[in-house]
Amino acid sequence: MRFQLLGPLSIADGPESVVLQPSKPTNLLAALLLHANGVVSADHLQQAIWGEEQPATAKAALQTCVLRLRRLFAKHAVTEVPIEAVPGGYRITAGPRTLDLIAFREQVRQAAGPARDAAARLRLLKDALSLWQGPLLANVRSDVLHRDVVPRLAEERLRVVERVCDLELSLGRCGEALTELWGVTREHPGYERFHEQLIEALYRTGRQTEALAEYRRIKGYLLDELGVDPSPALRRLELAILRGDDLGPAGDDLGTAGGERPQAAGTGAAPKPAPPSPLSSVPVVPSFTGRAAEVSAMAARLTEERDEAVTVLVSGAPGIGKSALAHHVAHLVRDAFPGGRYLVRMSGADGVPRPGDEVAAAVAAGLRERERSGRVLLVLDDVVDADQVRPLLPVGPGGAAVVTSRMGLAGLIATHGGWVHRLSVFTPGESHLMLRLALGAERVEREPEAARRLGELCGHFPLALRIAAARLLTRPELRLADCADWLADDPLARLSLTDTPGMSVDRVLNGALERLDPRHADAFVRTGALPADGFRTEDGAAALGGCAAEAEGVLERLADSGFLEEGPPGPYRMHDLLRRYARRIAERSRTTEKV
Repeated sequence: MRFQLLGPLSIADGPESVVLQPSKPTNLLAALLLHANGVVSADHLQQAIWGEEQPATAKAALQTCVLRLRRLFAKHAVTEVPIEAVPGGYRITAGPRTLDLIAFREQVRQAAGPARDAAARLRLLKDALSLWQGPLLANVRSDVLHRDVVPRLAEERLRVVERVCDLELSLGRCGEALTELWGVTREHPGYERFHEQLIEALYRTGRQTEALAEYRRIKGYLLDELGVDPSPALRRLELAILRGDDLGPAGDDLGTAGGERPQAAGTGAAPKPAPPSPLSSVPVVPSFTGRAAEVSAMAARLTEERDEAVTVLVSGAPGIGKSALAHHVAHLVRDAFPGGRYLVRMSGADGVPRPGDEVAAAVAAGLRERERSGRVLLVLDDVVDADQVRPLLPVGPGGAAVVTSRMGLAGLIATHGGWVHRLSVFTPGESHLMLRLALGAERVEREPEAARRLGELCGHFPLALRIAAARLLTRPELRLADCADWLADDPLARLSLTDTPGMSVDRVLNGALERLDPRHADAFVRTGALPADGFRTEDGAAALGGCAAEAEGVLERLADSGFLEEGPPGPYRMHDLLRRYARRIAERSRTTEKV
């Protein structure tokens, strides 16, 4: 059993977690856990629960609140972390195994050890950051804690993110640093060190123009919003880029003593880009549910002893949950892979596939840096075609890879063997269970019909359900029925999170469609008008305007890409959410033609 503070306050038991409902006992638990292993005074607890204006009976009410929290512990079988009444207040005892905040700080402390090299420190810090699971204490309705504690914890996390980016730059992993820095510079525009790192990473990868544009952007923000000039470090960095200087060892702080960097002898050219390492830690998936058969089969295949390498392919439509399943299984089988479990992103942030040979060389170099022994599991995420992934597949006993792809990759299985799991949408029961785990059983069971309707509006797609659940979780007073009514007006546009642009059903489907040949993309839009209960090749030929043989080739390509299901000898089918998307694109095209 484990308490999770670094996100919505929840109680986890193995892979399952329960997010607590906003309540006074939830406020009390948050206040105790934030000061775990120390005595928390009754006065502080009363303020955390009721704020500055406390009821006259606050002392007696606190005792009642403690009793309710103990009952909640009993309900969830929490026995390892008791609440103790001590002179002056209460205390809760926890350690790294039972509280994620303590585990986070312990890993950060270990990363500061003098005996560790940069790669080891980076691994520890990334593992520590993976413990953060979303908006901090989103379900804790305490103004005092959000005023006094949440900003401090958020700053603690940002300091670790800063150290991670410094280490990535020092190891020449500028591509990985850029992925993180684009986001944090927009989320925290006044945090100048992140801008320094972003500009440095752009320059080191040969993107001098973008680096200078980013400097101008932050300079304008600081002047317009804060009325201050950029820091001396930022100004020195701009000057170094304008002159084409060699920045010296990557990750060094240009704001330290010693002044400006010396210009590289005999050249004014930008430094040669360092190839980014594609390796990163496999994150834990919060509130994972469903896919019981796939989880069991994949875990068994990855952990059994065999005389050959193991390859497992997870395929399916965009947003269907391929990556989440791969990450979840990789976490479950961690003990079988003492050499580590590594995520390898096979496409860049812009969706462009990365050349297989280059990624394979970078992965080999990255594994040598880590100097780990024992079996290694690679999660090769978002593979575009068989040729891209072949150089990365393990050989010999002990090697294992989980491949995720929107494509069927039948050619890869034909030449290299392996097991295939083709994912479809959740069943209504699985959608209901996901909402229960994310929002709490009580909230969902109060509105079972609305929960059922939410699942339908989301097309039972895991990505869509997670987006809807995240919206509801950050709005604890919003009724499920009201959310469903709002989504029903335009589910594709509204299934998105404004603070995380990548979490958008529309954006994910747009990116997937852009990967298709234009002829196949047009065929997908046309087939959206065909019957929802399925259609055959002859129906497709009529819709596409060609012969049956040509139509079958196009439909098979759409099925292989995850946009259609099944096919000959049975009918083709299109998932409801994809059909809505296809019909919306068709409607837009008709509107454009009229204009």
